Amino acid sequence: MKTVITCEHATNHIPEAYKYLFAENKKVLYTHEGYDPGAFDTFEFLKHLADYSKYQTIGRLLVETNRSIGHKSLFSRFSADLNIKEKKEVLDAYYFQYRDAIENQISEYINAGEKVLHLSIHSFTPQLNGIIRECDIGILYDPGRSLEKEFSKKLKRSLIKELPGLRLRYNYPYLGKADGFTTYLRNKFKSNYAGIEIEINQKWAEDEVMPLGIKESFYKAIQSIKQKKP
Repeated sequence: MKTVITCEHATNHIPEAYKYLFAENKKVLYTHEGYDPGAFDTFEFLKHLADYSKYQTIGRLLVETNRSIGHKSLFSRFSADLNIKEKKEVLDAYYFQYRDAIENQISEYINAGEKVLHLSIHSFTPQLNGIIRECDIGILYDPGRSLEKEFSKKLKRSLIKELPGLRLRYNYPYLGKADGFTTYLRNKFKSNYAGIEIEINQKWAEDEVMPLGIKESFYKAIQSIKQKKP
C-alpha cells in the first residue's frame, strides 16, 4: 500500500497580487477561517511515513482547495467578487496545480497495481457558531468503503491506547462523505483508494505546534498499520 499525505489548509499566505482583497480585514487571515493552525506542523511530522506528500502553499480565503468546482465556498467572501478571468487565473495557478499533482500521483500508483492510503491532515476550531465541538480528534471516512472503514477502526483503536484521555470520534466535526478533496478522489478512484481526513482540535495547537505526544501517537499508529498486510 502506498501512502499519500496532504495538507490543504497549511498556511494563510496570500500572494502579493491578491493582498488588496484583505486590506480592510488582515486579522481574519490569522483565524481558523484563514488556515488550520497546527495542521502543517502535524503534516511535517507525519510526511516521513509517506511515499508522496504535498501541502497547499496559499490560504483558503483566496480559494478553498478542499472544495469542489461549483461549491458555494470555493471562493470566500473576500475573493468572490473577482471577475471570471481572475478566478480562472487563481484556479489554474493554485487550485488545479495542487489537486492535479496529487490526483496524478495517486492514479500512477493505482495503475501500477497498488492500493493507496491518502491521509488529509486538518485541524478544527474548538467552537463554531457558539457550539462547542465535543471532540479532540476526528477521523473522517466513508462508511461504505471497506478499506477506509477498516483503516479508521485500526487507527482509532491504536490512538485510544496511546491517548486515553482524549475524545476520538468518527466523522466529526464533519461527515466523511461531505464535499472535500477525499470525496472527489473517491469518485475518481472507485477501488484501491482510501481517503481519510484527520481532524485535530485546534485547542491543542500552541504557536502553530501540536503536542509531540499527539503527533507521535499518530506516527506510531500509521506506521504499525502500514507494516501489516492489507
